[in-house]
Amino acid sequence: MDKVRIGIIGMGNIGKHHASYLMAGKVNRCELVAVCSTSPGKLQSYKPLKIYDDAEKLIKSGEIDAVLIATPHYQHTSLGIAALEAGLHIMVEKPISAHKADAERLIAAHRKHKELVFAGMFQLRCEPRYLKIQKLIQSGELGDIARLSWIMTDWYRTEAYYSSGGWRATWKGEGGGVLLNQCLHNLDVLQWLCGMPSSVRGFCQLGRYHNIEVEDNVTSYLEYPNGATGVFITSTGEAPGTNRFEIAGTKGKIVLEKDKLHFTRNEADMIEFSKTSKVGFMKPEVWNVEIPFENAPAPHATLMQNFVDAILDGAPLIAPGEDGLYSVELANVMLYSSLIDKAVKMPMDSGAFEAKLNELVTNSKHQKKVVEVSTEDFTKSFNR
Repeated sequence: MDKVRIGIIGMGNIGKHHASYLMAGKVNRCELVAVCSTSPGKLQSYKPLKIYDDAEKLIKSGEIDAVLIATPHYQHTSLGIAALEAGLHIMVEKPISAHKADAERLIAAHRKHKELVFAGMFQLRCEPRYLKIQKLIQSGELGDIARLSWIMTDWYRTEAYYSSGGWRATWKGEGGGVLLNQCLHNLDVLQWLCGMPSSVRGFCQLGRYHNIEVEDNVTSYLEYPNGATGVFITSTGEAPGTNRFEIAGTKGKIVLEKDKLHFTRNEADMIEFSKTSKVGFMKPEVWNVEIPFENAPAPHATLMQNFVDAILDGAPLIAPGEDGLYSVELANVMLYSSLIDKAVKMPMDSGAFEAKLNELVTNSKHQKKVVEVSTEDFTKSFNR
């Protein structure tokens, strides 16, 4: 094979975004040959390509070598498994599954087909700002992580957004709210940079700001195996909102806010300084460094190029699909902890959360009026 034939399942806003750069030739050695949607109106402009209204038909068509799954959350697992069993490589949009138990099922299916490439669309891993933070951590410049906080409350959404689809912001349609929908990329970055916590206590408010049944306001407390602590705060109802990511290590502090990355570096490790200093109120001297970075020009296309290179050349994946388990688990455990009103030790019991989610789906009485919302309302979300 010298070219990968790709199909897209799900032609909503993000599916159309992927189709746009693939059709524009932004990814080498691949060709978008087919698109699939259960909404015929979304396919009219793609007539030069193969058109499918049924995902199973596309998967079994023999027309493609790989599939990009960009459907609502609950379909990611079943479609991913079906594609793997049909011998297709898969790229799955976030989240890889609606909950941890389903993510485990998808990962188990891939382990039966290790010759196939399974990647997750976590494009923030391509952003220089996070790559530079990763370098500071991995090089030891930051020292041991002692504390972290991420206030991510600039995901403001209106009632019109939530009313744009009957599946949106429901237990049955999405499996969660701001954590699973808006924050998956941030939760992926959090665990990618800092690892997984050992314990989580979540405080989630369901439908505080909107006429929805899922969480739209969250504060979570995290504890890590090395004793570090953290806080993750998010909301879709707060305006103007804040986006501030801070990591304090024994050798300094990193702050990412308002498109600026600031590193305050201690001249000495704070623990060693405390043990050796003869003066009670002295602190280590610091260097203040502004670290410049550019935005990644086309992060989605970069991940797709990596996916193609992995298929054709065996290149290591930037975002292996199995890594998608961690962000799903973090989203789930913050909600689950709040629902049962106690801290949860990690790893979380995926079966217990699945049972709780099924209970929420069964007891749901939420009804929403669907309204039309323009595509432009969503374009700012593509690179977040």
